[in-house]
Amino acid sequence: MLLKLHITNYAIIHQLEIDFAKGFNIITGETGAGKSILLGALSLILGDRADAATLMNKEKKCIVEGIFVTTKKNEALLNIFAEQDIELEEQIIIRREIATNGKSRAFVNDTPVTLNILKSISSRLVDLHQQFDTLELGEVAFQREVVDAIAGTQTLLTQYQTDYKQYSKLKKELAKLEQQQLNNTKELDYNTYQYNELAEAKLQPNQIENWEQQLKVLNNAEHIKATLLQITGTLTNSEQPIVPQLKQLVSVLKSISTLHNDLPELQSRLIATTIELDDIAATLEQINDGLVYDADTIETLTDSVNSANKLLKKHNVKSTDNLLAIQAQLEQSIQQVQGITTYITHKQNELKQLQKNIAQQANTLHTKRVAQCEPIASKINKLLHQVGMPNAVLKIDCTQHDYNEYGNSHIEFLFDANRTNKYEPLRKVASGGELSRLMLCIKSLVAGAMQLPVLIFDEIDTGISGEAAKQVGIIMSQLAQQHQVLCITHQAQIAAKATAHYFVYKSVTNNNITTAIKLLTKAEQITTIAQMLSGEKPTDAALENAKEMVANN
Repeated sequence: MLLKLHITNYAIIHQLEIDFAKGFNIITGETGAGKSILLGALSLILGDRADAATLMNKEKKCIVEGIFVTTKKNEALLNIFAEQDIELEEQIIIRREIATNGKSRAFVNDTPVTLNILKSISSRLVDLHQQFDTLELGEVAFQREVVDAIAGTQTLLTQYQTDYKQYSKLKKELAKLEQQQLNNTKELDYNTYQYNELAEAKLQPNQIENWEQQLKVLNNAEHIKATLLQITGTLTNSEQPIVPQLKQLVSVLKSISTLHNDLPELQSRLIATTIELDDIAATLEQINDGLVYDADTIETLTDSVNSANKLLKKHNVKSTDNLLAIQAQLEQSIQQVQGITTYITHKQNELKQLQKNIAQQANTLHTKRVAQCEPIASKINKLLHQVGMPNAVLKIDCTQHDYNEYGNSHIEFLFDANRTNKYEPLRKVASGGELSRLMLCIKSLVAGAMQLPVLIFDEIDTGISGEAAKQVGIIMSQLAQQHQVLCITHQAQIAAKATAHYFVYKSVTNNNITTAIKLLTKAEQITTIAQMLSGEKPTDAALENAKEMVANN
């Protein structure tokens, strides 16, 4: 419940503090006294936009603070407070400050919060109904929420919405993947042909370069062999071969190596040179022996080099490694296309499962909604008769429709004001007064199914009087047995049902007009109700009538 409302420097309110009671709180007062200003201030802590123009004193900030009492059983509040790291206590203090420059700040239990968070919290504490809010009745979303609230579908709807969001996200992802697959498929055949051509060549790193080198050697085999024979002959087999001569020189040098300190080192170097030249001669002989002119091998290598050169030219590269890199890229591209196909198949199966889930959940939701449509309409129609609309009939139409984030139900409130059996959508046929009473009837049903501790009605009784007003008062009084109800009214029949009756009036202080409010005593309440019945100076009959109305409360 709303325990206390404190307002400073708002419109024509200098400073005001109201302690509200449990049950049915009535606010009355002359037109222009400031009743709507109270609701305007209250709307600030419910998340409405702030405006510096509402400051009474333009040099001071405006403060509106509400103290609410709730229980920790409110799961929705628990979740929001946990997400924002705010401790949920029995008392929730919501404060809104408007600076002189028009900027505003919001606080919940002295923790700064954004306007969106403020709205999320306050919407779970207060349901504020103003005159223009009856337009909601004609909206499909509101009508569905009414049915869902009474049908108790919130848990199922939450699960459905989770799966539906995942389904919608996956559907978009699949569309992108399928477009990507389409684009890739156009190049797949060409890439596969190029890859197969390179794969068939069975190239190894540096293979083309090695082939070219082998071909060069084979084509010059005779010349190479002749040259190698000349060199090996000079080293080992000529009339004066170099290696044997060096060996003799080593023996000669050895005979005098003890006669000079530098000679042993020179002897060692000459021995090393002799060994190295002897090894070179042996290696040259091995190379020479291994060289064989082979026309068939030359022809095979020539064909391989020519084929490889065509590939180099085709891909505009210059080495075997370049071709192998292109082959790897083509293979990766092909694998990606094949991988996307596999991934798409997996995601399509996942989408089918989600589609099956949401279909089952939506059908269950629809069944629950359909089951409640007739009972809801029947209860509302009884209440409509009670509030002075005996010929009005409401019917709730619930048909299956395309899937959306709320299921596959299309809910429409149809209305017949005069029992003509011609039902039209509510938004097209109901008058303002009819909508006000219908909204009250609906909220009296919905309030029992929702965790809304505070219900506020601003002149919901517009356009009614007499017995209808009395019945509206009875319904609101019944609501107040389970919820705190705040109601601004001009109807004596409703005011007489009050648990607490507040009177709003204007006062003049230092030539300044300000709004004030007071809680009426029982005697003051009777006088005020008598004035509502017969004018500023109530008659004895009006006073007696007022006493009777209050006594019968």
